[in-house]
Amino acid sequence: MSLSRTRSITIAVLLMCSVPALAADGPRLYAPCVSCHGSKGEGNPALNAPAIGGQDAAYLERQLLNFRTDRRGTHKADTAGAQMRALATTLPDAAAVTSVARHIASLPKSVIAKPAAGDLHNGNNQFQGKCGSCHGTRAEGNPALKAPRLAGLDAAYIKRQFAHFRDGIRGTNAQDIPGRQMAMMSKTLPTERDLDDVIAFIHQQGRVK
Repeated sequence: MSLSRTRSITIAVLLMCSVPALAADGPRLYAPCVSCHGSKGEGNPALNAPAIGGQDAAYLERQLLNFRTDRRGTHKADTAGAQMRALATTLPDAAAVTSVARHIASLPKSVIAKPAAGDLHNGNNQFQGKCGSCHGTRAEGNPALKAPRLAGLDAAYIKRQFAHFRDGIRGTNAQDIPGRQMAMMSKTLPTERDLDDVIAFIHQQGRVK
């Protein structure tokens, strides 16, 4: 057997063995997150902690890396982001980031128990016209476009992140391309009332797993 063939087989075996190891590490690495995000990733609005259960693994991994590399959470107005930035750096390496992201993605998708009130007709029109092409027509997210699931997120978190994108608190780093796209799109929603209506529409979608 050639040397290159032997090396290829060795690498393949190592990769196959690493997948179960990553999966096994996920719950342990997630343990420090439970106090804010909940054991099932259901979130806690009182602690400014969003629901993350069932979110796309690639998105979760990207955000953790953004926090670790100062692409997010550095602005003085982003207190919650600064806390996450500090916590993300406690993960030992990139493999740990991947592992915890996969574990969170395996948790149940969050469901909105008490949806926000609003004009659902206007919310649907605004959402489909400005958000649906990336985040999905039912706010289910689109991993191919690096757009996260919005259904299941509480109103305060959506409002806070929308304002952060709009006000230059998030999405300004040149390496955060999806964030920069959201910063641009956040300026296209006409009024605060329209945002409330969009959130009401998103919450209706978040009542379905």
